[in-house]
Amino acid sequence: MIDIISKDTVFMYNLYHITKAFFPNEEIRQKLEEGQEPLVQIKMDGGTCLSLAMKTDLSDPDTRQRVKAMVTRSVYDRWCHMTGRHLAWGMLTGIRPTKLIMKKMEEGMDEKEVFAFLRSEYDVSEDKSKLGIEIAKREKELLSRLDYKEGYSLYVGIPFCPSICSYCSFSSSLASAWQGRMDEYLDALLKEIHAVANGMQEKHLNTIYIGGGTPTTLSAQQLEKLLEKIQEEFSFDHLLEFTIEAGRPDSITKEKLEVMAKYPVTRISINPQTMQQKTLDEVGRKHSVQDIKDVFYIARELGFDNINMDLIAGLPGETSKEMEDTLRQIEMLKPDSLTIHALAIKRAARLGQEHKEVTMSSDIETMIEQGAVMAEKMDLVPYYLYRQKNIAGNFENVGYAKVDKAGIYNILIMEEKQTIIATGAGATTKVVLPKKQRMENGKKSNLVRIENVKDIGEYISRIDEMIERKGEWLWR
Repeated sequence: MIDIISKDTVFMYNLYHITKAFFPNEEIRQKLEEGQEPLVQIKMDGGTCLSLAMKTDLSDPDTRQRVKAMVTRSVYDRWCHMTGRHLAWGMLTGIRPTKLIMKKMEEGMDEKEVFAFLRSEYDVSEDKSKLGIEIAKREKELLSRLDYKEGYSLYVGIPFCPSICSYCSFSSSLASAWQGRMDEYLDALLKEIHAVANGMQEKHLNTIYIGGGTPTTLSAQQLEKLLEKIQEEFSFDHLLEFTIEAGRPDSITKEKLEVMAKYPVTRISINPQTMQQKTLDEVGRKHSVQDIKDVFYIARELGFDNINMDLIAGLPGETSKEMEDTLRQIEMLKPDSLTIHALAIKRAARLGQEHKEVTMSSDIETMIEQGAVMAEKMDLVPYYLYRQKNIAGNFENVGYAKVDKAGIYNILIMEEKQTIIATGAGATTKVVLPKKQRMENGKKSNLVRIENVKDIGEYISRIDEMIERKGEWLWR
């Protein structure tokens, strides 16, 4: 048990996530004590471990940020000394390291200066600093193809899954529970899509991403109805990418792939997560390893030449031995892109709710390195990177792709350079304004988030309200 007691909320986020990264299996409690003398007290079993005091006025925003950095550094250094190790990403707790790197590049820093900045300011390892810079450069080149001023991207959410994986915390529901109302959901979704197309007809649509959940929980007929509506409503004159996250092999059929092939879909994802049957069974994936292979080959036969596959390093019971075998099987399939995720267990996931101690694999770093080596062997280069809260070993998720097969939308959702209009239950629209003109967390921001309700029934009954929320910012 670790108790973190803070005098001000400004310290709480960083201290929680850094401490959790060093002690992943410890329960961490946080408490705000505005009247206490020290800025921060951290107590472990056996008594007080750390107390940081400083007489300072935290009402000034600049002072708050400066003191926050000092406190973060002090706690990080203490944990490094106590455990004898440093975190791969050092004191960086945000999910978008490349966004920071790109910002420094845009401010005029060269690669050596950015490298030195990451090492000195955040204690990011040499390998991760180099990886972040490499990916930021590639992202910058890919994003240069987009029209930030007149362009936008479209996300379409299908919040249903065949089963709920034990590690998943996304807002999705069992398809079987909604079988009788999926047509109602689709009708509401199509109404929202129509409103977006009508409101944005003077703008240029650059990318489309259909995700979830699992989009292929829709029947072939429902999927066709959705794709036909999108093609009917939007001009594809400026479209650079059209992705469908087909996802779970147990929901993909040849008929559904044939429907996708009729439309200008340029990229699909078939996501095994692992090629170990024992693990698939344990985490709640209702498909076999052979199902993954069968669906992949059908997609190839139908002409899909840009297929992504997702893997997760650190799934329960797996070690580098299992990862090595999974990667060997993936190499035989020859996907066009591969995303390696480090396992992240959130409280909303079943593993988190059951309060089971999830022992992060001691060789997860080896597993991630194995993925990088195999990607290079398959001629796939790293093109995007992001991190999650409670991610195993404080590592990262990296997307690798053939030079001409990188997923542009994946970069957009992380870097927030272009407006993404999101439709469907639980989807969040991100409006990028021309300049910073609104306050967010005490700072000026050029980003507006517009959230759709997560509850599917509420989304259906309140669809007009969801449309109205977007209209206030986008087409009025």
